[in-house]
Amino acid sequence: MSVEEDIEAIAEQERLLVFDRFDGDTAWVLGERLRRVASERGLAVAIDITLHAMPVFYSALPGSTADNARWIRRKRNVVLHFLRSSYAVGRRLAQQDATLESKFSLSDTDYAAHGGSFPITVAGVGCIGAVTVSGLPQREDHNLVVEILAGMLGHDVGKIALAD
Repeated sequence: MSVEEDIEAIAEQERLLVFDRFDGDTAWVLGERLRRVASERGLAVAIDITLHAMPVFYSALPGSTADNARWIRRKRNVVLHFLRSSYAVGRRLAQQDATLESKFSLSDTDYAAHGGSFPITVAGVGCIGAVTVSGLPQREDHNLVVEILAGMLGHDVGKIALAD
């Protein structure tokens, strides 16, 4: 897919992957589903769900490292700043040949526009947090989150997933 196609597809994912309600119990179900799928596939990832700057789920699977926790924080900061997926922001910056630093004066120390963090959006409310995965190449991190969100929300992931 081209950068433009990615941007359009991610915008559609963000439009579709919206909850009617979301609370700590929903976060736990989402986190457990992500962890189960990642574990079954032998993926060395860390998973974080944060609501209103409060962590509600975290799991580090075997093979993940402290660097994954740092990547999670930086990618999550992008979602909470822009209210868009970290991959959408990264693809838009790539399209513009820009960086978070050059365009928004946001430091790489605190922000990473790499795939893997997705807004938790509630209909009629907006973005209330982020679900983040770190440990795979950025497109795969993004696709894993979208796959699990789509399954929870009853969408066919095959119709909305980014092509490889």
